[in-house]
Amino acid sequence: MLSTQINFSDEQAMLLETAVAFCREKSTIRAVRDLLASETGFNRSVWDEMVGLGWSGIAIPERFGGSGLSMAEVATIAEPMGRHLLATPFGSTQLFVQGILAGGSAAQQALVLPLVAQGGIGTVALVEDDGDWDLSHIEASATREGDQLRLSGSKTLVGDAAVAAWFLVSVRLDGAPALVLVDGADLPAARRQAEVVIDETRRCWALDLDGFVVPASGLLSNAAAGLRAIRDAGLLLACAEAAGGIAGVLDVTVDYLNSRSAFGRKIGSYQSLKHACADILVGLERSRSHLYHAASLFAGNQDAEVALRMAKAESGDVFTHAGDRAVQFHGGFGFTYECDAQLFLRRAMWLQYSFGDAGHHRRKLGELLLDQG
Repeated sequence: MLSTQINFSDEQAMLLETAVAFCREKSTIRAVRDLLASETGFNRSVWDEMVGLGWSGIAIPERFGGSGLSMAEVATIAEPMGRHLLATPFGSTQLFVQGILAGGSAAQQALVLPLVAQGGIGTVALVEDDGDWDLSHIEASATREGDQLRLSGSKTLVGDAAVAAWFLVSVRLDGAPALVLVDGADLPAARRQAEVVIDETRRCWALDLDGFVVPASGLLSNAAAGLRAIRDAGLLLACAEAAGGIAGVLDVTVDYLNSRSAFGRKIGSYQSLKHACADILVGLERSRSHLYHAASLFAGNQDAEVALRMAKAESGDVFTHAGDRAVQFHGGFGFTYECDAQLFLRRAMWLQYSFGDAGHHRRKLGELLLDQG
């Protein structure tokens, strides 16, 4: 029987209160827009403040200088980040952490995790040009040359690659999936190509791996566990950002409906618009319920795959619908770059396809639930 338990701890409540206040102050719409044209896409001083709050090491064990909490607490922080479109390397770094914790050796963990807890930035390079959402389907490869590995192929949509101190790169080695820890200092800038993506608050890069040589000691000991951990963490964070984004775009929409007048009335008083906003609010509560159900399973070290896929399908559909309605409800202004609703729609379209869209996860759910039956 599938668990339906939802827990929300005192630690999560305190983190949420702090994160809501922090994101509201540090990531106003004006601040978001000011960063759109910046090279890194984030404010380094804001990142340093997050590190000071312990957020970069929140899911890192205490023996490595972290807080020793779980991805449930990470999701609690990510939700208000999504609500206020806060752009930082937080998500990329948390995926990196989960990959190292699940698949790395004790030596690899001791090498990088203390530095990440102190603010070092990590990222993962998993996606290839074919866009396959199965992370074990890999075209990039590695061949052994003594105590080194020679890589070939390329990666795309690598978040925060310009500022990352470490990369986890997926390759195929000896016919099986493998993960390699790469020191960012060894990866020349010429191998990183900036990409244009729909969500302008993000920075993504393509990596050229052809002929790139890394030490064989960077090979993770359990690639399968690392890839699964990254997938599950990626799904949870995407759902958390989406839930926050739904709340954020609903705020923008309701504010506009309560300020714009037509035919002598605030347009928010018209029933058709009120009902549409109520539907979005109900979708937000569904998305949050799915999110914190999955987070509760994470916190209890239980299998969360079914819950994660349900959450991703729900939040992806609701967020894109809410973003579309927000643009439509702003009328002609909604189709201009100056309208803030489009920033949320862009984020929704990005998250919709991160780690699989709703159709993909519903097909997987069919397989999982029928197998259980």
